[in-house]
Amino acid sequence: MSHTEINTSRLNELNQWLKKVLPETEYKLEPASSDASFRRYFRVTQQDTSWIVMDAPPAKEDTGPFIKIAEFLFSHSVNVPEIHAKDTEMGFLLLSDLGSKQYLAELNNVTATKLYHSAIDELIQLQLSNTTMIKLPDYDAEKLHQEMSLFPEWYLAKHLNIDPPEFLDELFQLLINSALEQPPVFVHRDYHSRNLMYISDNKPGIIDFQDAVIGPISYDLVSLLRDCYIVWSDGQIASWIDYYFSQAQQKGLLPPTTSLTTFTRWFDFMGIQRHLKVLGIFSRLNYRDNKVNYMLDIPLTLKYVRQISGRYPELAELHQFVNKLPDENS
Repeated sequence: MSHTEINTSRLNELNQWLKKVLPETEYKLEPASSDASFRRYFRVTQQDTSWIVMDAPPAKEDTGPFIKIAEFLFSHSVNVPEIHAKDTEMGFLLLSDLGSKQYLAELNNVTATKLYHSAIDELIQLQLSNTTMIKLPDYDAEKLHQEMSLFPEWYLAKHLNIDPPEFLDELFQLLINSALEQPPVFVHRDYHSRNLMYISDNKPGIIDFQDAVIGPISYDLVSLLRDCYIVWSDGQIASWIDYYFSQAQQKGLLPPTTSLTTFTRWFDFMGIQRHLKVLGIFSRLNYRDNKVNYMLDIPLTLKYVRQISGRYPELAELHQFVNKLPDENS
């Protein structure tokens, strides 16, 4: 059976399901987006109402984590899609529509502070959620290490054909220790401008949270402020860190004994961990999955590693190493 036939037969199944779960049988269906996995999304419109349909083929995707986390966050007043209908055996979900405008399209120097404050307020709401009510994996040392190992495997060896330097093991341990000394909270893991939906006069809509874990408090803030798709000045980032820090202390997420200097170091080291991982992931998406566009985001990701590693003596070896790597001009 060809790829097209599989898609056609899958689409037929989806249409049969929609006729059962929608208020009426007449509707319009169009692609909404796809992501870095096997999931696809459609927008279904009926008169003045629209929904999003998630198509997650059960052989390749498990809708269980998405459903569990969506329902948990929805119950904590976080602005995530509401699930209106589901068929877990088929891998179909009918979700409320949070619109089609990503934060990325709305961000500029005029709007940034207002939008980031709003995203930080919602992040605080996420982090205040009662995680004892939901079983999530721990972002433990093994997982943090496994993610960083994508950097030598896919970026250095596969993309650049370079042997990994000997200091990496020690560096990875340093970054893991910094992550694990932070207060553990709900971590979205991809809290950035492509996964926040802009809704005028409302808080941002949050999507793509199905890989959530319990982990370091600075992780999602780094994803948001040192985003791989848009860059801000050091001054802007510092002011937004400050805004987050004061909110987090007021709400009891950070102990009063934690200084802004300590938190900023956590934030910077977490950023290095995340960006080493992302260099590996973008390379893997290109070479293994033939998703070439992610390579366009490598130059900014590498720039972050070069910049931040230059600020801490403990990261000096990494700084020297990444500065000798070829510039990426994809």
